[in-house]
Amino acid sequence: MGNNSGETTSPQGVPDSEAEITLGLLNAVHENSGITQRSASHELGIALGLTNAYLKRCIKKGWIKVSQVPANRYSYYLTPKGFSEKSRLTAEYLSSSFGFFRKARNQCSEMLETCAAAGWRHVALAGANDLCEVMTLCAADFPVELVGILDEQFDGDTFSGLPVVGKLTALGNFDSVIITDLSEPQATYDALARDISPAHLLTPPLLKISREKPSTERHEEEEQSMKRQGAS
Repeated sequence: MGNNSGETTSPQGVPDSEAEITLGLLNAVHENSGITQRSASHELGIALGLTNAYLKRCIKKGWIKVSQVPANRYSYYLTPKGFSEKSRLTAEYLSSSFGFFRKARNQCSEMLETCAAAGWRHVALAGANDLCEVMTLCAADFPVELVGILDEQFDGDTFSGLPVVGKLTALGNFDSVIITDLSEPQATYDALARDISPAHLLTPPLLKISREKPSTERHEEEEQSMKRQGAS
């Protein structure tokens, strides 16, 4: 991918489009509200000036909120609009990503190998789509049983030969869940993490899911903690 703004870069792992840089920045802020422009620049593999420009753009669009903390430092938080944009860009990235099926096959195998090594024989999937289908194909090579798929939006009872259910309790017994949702993977992970130990929730890297608690939630918890300390 590329554009005409001079932002295109070629090294592997370095973002090469406006959308990918924006997504990388939103992911970085989501995972760490205390991130600095310099560390974000290093993480994304782009120039500091370009990082500053994209950060200002995200703030202007209402995707990122900035607040000053002691010692003249700043904290950054994703707004609800920012979370929505992050989800949209993630879905766009996945649908257009070069070599998606090669990456998916490799990462699905890694997830299933992790389950087998941990002794998790009964595995559920979350999201009925292309990634889920790749997972079902890869599962034949591992000593695991896919027990079903959790997908509230899916219109049908089965997908790739597996039952599709709308509620977690309808899956029956399972040892772990692998996220395969391509449309809103972060939201699916966050919802399941409330009911399942994150240690038993597996997330393929291509979904770009942050396994950390969102920075907005951490910020709210910090504020509540400070209020409780002040009251005492």
